[in-house]
Order: sequence, then structure tokens, then C-alpha cells
Amino acid sequence: MQIVKDFLLNVLIVSLPFILYPYLYRLKERRMVYRTLLAILFAVSIIVTMCFPVGLNGINYDLRSVPLAVGSLYGGGWVALALFGTLVLGRELLGFPDTGWYLLAMIPTYCCALLAIRCFRTTSVRWKIGIAFIMCSLIKLITLPLYYAFTDSPLNVFGDPLAMMFLYLFQGVLAGLFVYMIEFLNNYYQMQEEVVRSEKMRLVSEMAASVAHEIRNPLTAVRGFIHLLGAPGVNEEKRIFYRDICFTELERAELIISDYLSLARTDPETVETIDVNAEVNYLTNILLTYANLNNIKLLAELPDSAPLHTRGDRIKFRQALINIGKNAIEAMPDGGTLELRAERRFNKAVLHITDTGCGMTPAQVSRLGTPFYSTKEKGTGLGTMISFSIIKKMEGKIEVKSEEGKGTKFTLVLPEAKAE
Repeated sequence: MQIVKDFLLNVLIVSLPFILYPYLYRLKERRMVYRTLLAILFAVSIIVTMCFPVGLNGINYDLRSVPLAVGSLYGGGWVALALFGTLVLGRELLGFPDTGWYLLAMIPTYCCALLAIRCFRTTSVRWKIGIAFIMCSLIKLITLPLYYAFTDSPLNVFGDPLAMMFLYLFQGVLAGLFVYMIEFLNNYYQMQEEVVRSEKMRLVSEMAASVAHEIRNPLTAVRGFIHLLGAPGVNEEKRIFYRDICFTELERAELIISDYLSLARTDPETVETIDVNAEVNYLTNILLTYANLNNIKLLAELPDSAPLHTRGDRIKFRQALINIGKNAIEAMPDGGTLELRAERRFNKAVLHITDTGCGMTPAQVSRLGTPFYSTKEKGTGLGTMISFSIIKKMEGKIEVKSEEGKGTKFTLVLPEAKAE
């Protein structure tokens, strides 16, 4: 049992660099940092596994060849030199004899490692696994016979041939397994990056198409009415009517452009303490006329205790509230009730905006706040997306609950701040 425990401990030690490899992958573009951290991780693994060898039939075994081989193959020549140097230095610090002869015996193995590194970079995964297996075995099969020959004790190589063969085979298989895992992670991250890149290109294409479509509509109307203004025989009353339509369509185009600019500038320009109660009162006054025009009853409820405060850009916070409030009113074409309610909940400032409109399906709710998605016939979805982005920049979140035919409830949860 003690042998099994020591053996499993060695496996765990040599697995440590591979467990941490996903974090190293993110630094791959910074080559010096990546290689330095790679060398440190595998060097620590080599030293620690040498400190906890497996004793079998009077001979100590360890799995140092696995991190030495795999670290050299993925790190390159300089990392390989650092790892081979770490191995020699570790032997000296741990009190092993004849370090000079061992260093001399390692030179042919290091040359084989350099040759393997050159082949390793451009070959397939299967060949990489094979190269790791062969190199891991050669580290022992070349170094140990030379070392024992230099120290006049060649028979030690064959102290326990069966145990040694099993150990070498296991080390090679373990090295190949780790190479397979690293290649699998590399392919996975590359596919992930490709998906992200494709998604960005798709969003850019959709953005360009949306901008062209949204602005072309009012411009087409303006162009048509300008032609009518220049037509002969048009009386003054019609000219004024056509001119007003042109101005209205140009204002609509300006609003669309403003929405796109707001989408690009959701970062807070000035961070200050915001009185949530005061903002609810402000929102009530802004929406009151619009609500009356649509036959909607507007209710506001504020906490009786101390006022609620949060931190962020006041102007952008108002923009987010107005976007959500206007959408709620437009979701009740036949009238209804819009309720604004603020409360304190576990050191959070919580604002509820509830309507009794047409509601949404779960699929619509899940897509809310995504680019170019709107439940309105002529909507762009940018207003809701901007609102979500503004609240997120304030370290808050928006929760949406909706049911078709019964209405929708937006809940804004924001971190509470102390009043200045």
C-alpha cells in the first residue's frame, strides 16, 4: 500500500502543470511570460517528484521524465535547457553522488530533445504523442546506461528489469496522455476563438445592415417629399405639409443615429451618488404626459425609511429608466397601469417597473437586451440593449419576468451606496 500511495503521489505531482495549463494558455501571445511560467511549473514538478520517489526492491524510482519531456517539447530549446539544468541541480541539492558524470550523461539526451522539439512543432497529434512517448523513454534508456558506465556500475541498470520496463512503459504512456490532453485543450480554445471571431464578424455585418436599413427608410421618405416640393402647381398648404414630414423623418434618422452612438458610449462619464427615490420621481414626471396620452394610469411607490442611493452616471441612469418606462407604456396600446416601486433589499437598491401590457413569451424574454432584437414592429432593440449595458456598468443587473396577456415586470437590482 505504501508503494501504491507513493506512486499515486508521483502521478499527482507530475499532473500539476497540466491542471494549470488552461491558465497558461491565455498568456500564449506573450511568449516570454508563457515560456517562463511553463519552465517554472515543470521545474517545480521535477524537483518535487524527485523528493518523493517510489522505493521498489531497494531501488528508487520517480516520474521526473514525464514533466522533463513534455515541458521541453512545448517550451522549446531554452525551456528544455532550464529543465535539464533543474534536474542536474536538483540531484546536487538532494545529495545524489557523481553529479558531474550525470550532467555528462544528460548531454546526448538533451541533443535528442532538441531534435524532437524541431519535429514536434509541425507534426500531427498522433506523431506528437509518439514523440513524447519515445523521448520520455530515451531520457532513461540513454542517460542511465551512460551514467552507470561512467561510474563503473553498469549492472545497476538491470537491478529489476521487470519493474524498470513497467515504469518506463508507464512513463511513456503518461507523457503521451498529457500531450493528448494539451492538444485537445489547444484545439478547443482555438475553436472557441474562431467562434468568437465569427460571431464578431456576424455582429458587424448585422450592425451595418441595421444602420443602412434604419436610416434608409426616413431618407427615402425625405427624398420623395423633396421631389414633391419641387413639383409645379403645389399650393402653399401642401408645401408646408411636405416640409413638416421631411423634418419629422430627419429627426427620426437623428434619433436612430443617437441610439447607435449611445450604444458605443455606455461607460459612465461621471460617477456620483444617485438618489434612487429622486430618480423615480423624475421618471414619473417625464412619463406622466406620455402615459396620459395612451390612457395609462401611472403609480409610484417609494420606501418610507431612509432614501435609497446608488452610484453611477446620473444622466445614463435616467436614460436607462426612460427607455424601460417608454417600452412599458408602448406595450399597453389599449391602456393599463404602470407601477414604479423602489425598495431596499439586503443592502441593495431595488427598482420595480411593472406594466399590465401584452407580455412576452419565455423565448422573447431570453432574447431581450440582445443586439437588434425588439418586440415592437418598428423597433431596433437598441434602447433596451443600452439600458441593460448601463445597469451592468453600474455593477447591477436587470431581472425580467413576463407572462403573455398579463404584463411584464422589470426589476433593477443595484448596489446601495451611502449618501454623501
